[in-house]
Amino acid sequence: MAEAQTNPAGNTAIAVAAESTVATRMSAPPSFDVADFPVPHGREEEWRFTPLARLRGLHDGSAEASGGLKAEISAPEGVTVEAVGRDDARLGRAGKPVDRVAAQAFSSFEKATVVTVPKEAVLQEPIRVGLHGEGGVSYGHTVFELGAFAEAVVVIDHTGDAVRAANVEFVLGDNAKLTVVSVQDWADTAVHCSQHNALVGRDASFKSVVVTFGGDVVRLHPRVSYAGPGGEAELYGLYFTDDGQHQEHRLLVDHDAPHCRSNVAYKGALQGQDAHAVWIGDVLIRKAAEGTDTYELNRNLVLTDGARVDSVPNLEIETGEIQGAGHASATGRFEDEQLFYLMSRGVPADEARRLVVRGFFAELVQQIGLPDLQERLLAKIDEELEASVA
Repeated sequence: MAEAQTNPAGNTAIAVAAESTVATRMSAPPSFDVADFPVPHGREEEWRFTPLARLRGLHDGSAEASGGLKAEISAPEGVTVEAVGRDDARLGRAGKPVDRVAAQAFSSFEKATVVTVPKEAVLQEPIRVGLHGEGGVSYGHTVFELGAFAEAVVVIDHTGDAVRAANVEFVLGDNAKLTVVSVQDWADTAVHCSQHNALVGRDASFKSVVVTFGGDVVRLHPRVSYAGPGGEAELYGLYFTDDGQHQEHRLLVDHDAPHCRSNVAYKGALQGQDAHAVWIGDVLIRKAAEGTDTYELNRNLVLTDGARVDSVPNLEIETGEIQGAGHASATGRFEDEQLFYLMSRGVPADEARRLVVRGFFAELVQQIGLPDLQERLLAKIDEELEASVA
């Protein structure tokens, strides 16, 4: 049973302890075939928090692809970018779709994109993928593959207005190092559902930083598994949920190889009426995964009344031979002592509030490692806070 701390102020925030195992969270096994997944009705474990009526038909097959998404990829020399068909053997190596929307995305894209970093290549500049919505429905599938001992940074930037469903795969060769930053800076009317699958090779290192600001509904599903011993995965997330927005992050770290490590830390701030954030953190340590070391954390800062958080950490262990395992979930308001300390030293209330929120997110923003993007995201946080004061 997971431990959860709840906001004592009332119903503005809720943290929920896990009541089900990882295995029971999915109503159907992974599959590329849409027909293998029944149309969700909202009572399933994996859909019970999601406002299905606001998915604009992504969940029931009525959302037909209509284009309207501008995609640009900037890659350093030596990196290959290919458009491939659905029968390409590299698709699905990191994992199959686990729900109907992801399966719909796989069956509906025109061409998939495969980005390959050759073995032993150490990229000095990031691979940048810009996805700008111009209205309409779009589906996609992208694979990033790193050869052995390769090192790369990937930035995926979502902007504009769109109804978007996609699968993104990250395949790391032995001893490879990959950092991925996925930014959801959509317009307020956008809908975005995406499954991220990472397969981490022997002694490889994978870091994911997910940043979610915009969108009417955003539902992301990062998943990690290991192709050999010694792999490391770090999953960081930052989200800022406003009036009426639904932002949902559902994570699974599947420890299926020995002597691997994972660390999960997601933080969110919420403000406004009916702002709703959902965080599901599942960690499964299988019988073969001896020597595993894992920890997951979710913290939420509720800035106003009317916001709601559902936080569900879940840790399932099938072997007693582990290095360490733990999890924590906490939801609360500003600490009065922090605000009082700043205000007693002449800092105006609004500025004190901004500094506290910046400090709350600072550790995660620093994980990005790209100064231009870090400055943009901090500016976005300030913009969100200014909007709440206006």
